[in-house]
Amino acid sequence: MKFDNVLSEINGFGKFQVRLFLIQMLSLITLPCHFLLNNFMAAVPPHHCNISALEDGGVFGNLTLHQKLSVSIPTERDGTLSSCQMFATPQYEYLSGSNSSQEASLVKCQSGWVYDNSTFKATLVTEWDLVCSRKGMNKATATIFFIGVMIGAPLFGFLSDRFGRRRLLLVSYISSLTFAILSAFSTSYVMFSIMRFLTGMSLAGISIISIALNVEWCSIERRTFSGVIISLDWSLGNWLLTGIAFLVRDWRMLIVVVSSPLILAIFAWRWLPESARWLVAKKKADAAHHYIMKCAETNNRSKCISTITPKMLLESAETDNGEKKYSVVDLFRTPNIRKLAICSGIVWFGVAFTYYGISLNITGFGLNPFLTQFIFASIEMPMKIGVYFFLEKIGRRRCEMATLLSAGLCLFINIFISQDKWVIRTVVAVLGKSMSEASFTIMFLYTTELYPTVVRQNGLGYTSFVARLGVSISPLVMLLEDVWQFLPAATYCAVAVGSGLVASLLPETLNSQLPEFIEDIEKPQEQVNGEDGNSIKN
Repeated sequence: MKFDNVLSEINGFGKFQVRLFLIQMLSLITLPCHFLLNNFMAAVPPHHCNISALEDGGVFGNLTLHQKLSVSIPTERDGTLSSCQMFATPQYEYLSGSNSSQEASLVKCQSGWVYDNSTFKATLVTEWDLVCSRKGMNKATATIFFIGVMIGAPLFGFLSDRFGRRRLLLVSYISSLTFAILSAFSTSYVMFSIMRFLTGMSLAGISIISIALNVEWCSIERRTFSGVIISLDWSLGNWLLTGIAFLVRDWRMLIVVVSSPLILAIFAWRWLPESARWLVAKKKADAAHHYIMKCAETNNRSKCISTITPKMLLESAETDNGEKKYSVVDLFRTPNIRKLAICSGIVWFGVAFTYYGISLNITGFGLNPFLTQFIFASIEMPMKIGVYFFLEKIGRRRCEMATLLSAGLCLFINIFISQDKWVIRTVVAVLGKSMSEASFTIMFLYTTELYPTVVRQNGLGYTSFVARLGVSISPLVMLLEDVWQFLPAATYCAVAVGSGLVASLLPETLNSQLPEFIEDIEKPQEQVNGEDGNSIKN
């Protein structure tokens, strides 16, 4: 009896799995809080040059604050004060409405900046003056974090395969909480960047190990449903982030509060089971049998597998596993699997690049950042539920193409909508965000069905790495607005459309049998009969 048959016999989606999901939720809801934390932690409040030095010098006399600013700081085309420049000397002629000083000498801010703290009490920007020539350092904080996630994913994937899911989850919980708290109390930008990098590495462990553990405890017929249910934790975390950020306006305390669910996760860890599938693969039959019986007892299916012994579990592993060991290199050895790896990698890059390009630019649509984040979070829940039904009717490939192309279209439309029409811009942005979120959800399921069983984990690890590469680059694209105001939106649009077109090259997997071996992809139309009807093992 194969392991999947054993799992089906004990109810692959019963009380045992529900309890597992609820325990995992304590840590999974912290992921979007940290992944999208820069929307609030690194928010850029309105600011202008500090003119207190001129005021201390007594050059202003009895001028009001408005008059002092008007003679010291030039205005932009929209009438707002310049954020990065000031006059070399006060231009008193502006008080009389004269334009004779149009060629007045401008200099960079000499004594720092004054920030509007009406929305945020303190952010990274106000802490270390990450504006003007230093604004790239502010965008870099998100990139540094996601590079940590990118490196942490394969690292924790390797370690969890070697030492087990449960043990490495505890390591991820503790290290994520520790580095997050240390980043909140950083005394310098360098220290903060290092701590955020390490936080990203640790949170990557929670992300990939939790998903693997949940999927490995679900039966085949319930994996699609469970995958959608698990993804709802992200939406709940999005809502949680919005509420916490609205109440906590200081970046240090914000980090501490959004990380606090990890304390509960550490205490609840004792009730997490190890993956019985992993234990069987590692020939730890007695431990696997212990968890299988516990699952059967919780799901009221003890009688169904009363005859299952540890020895039978080992035999199921020997039946399921081939003799050859595969690696990422096998994804590029033969033509069809190579095409699949390249195309899926490009699509994953586009999906992640576009999603975070929209999600990390909530201030660009004209609404209050808290309201924008709430709307973005709210649209995810119905979209994910709708995705579940469309996948069964239309198919994976068409849905992935449609969502990516639609997201690109929304980004393209918003280029031509002026900033003052914030209602229209927000509606279009929400539609684009929902399409981007749908593409993310679809691609998670699609990838597991595209790759053969013998290289499925390697395929998931490879695409995860490429996706996080796209996430790391995405925040830096906003710096292109200095070249052309609409260049960031045009870039996100082009990547979304391009990856959507590449998705058309992927095979459809709706209602098709999952491939077991690379040969199943290399010779999909080969017909064999009799004893030769099975795929040939390498």
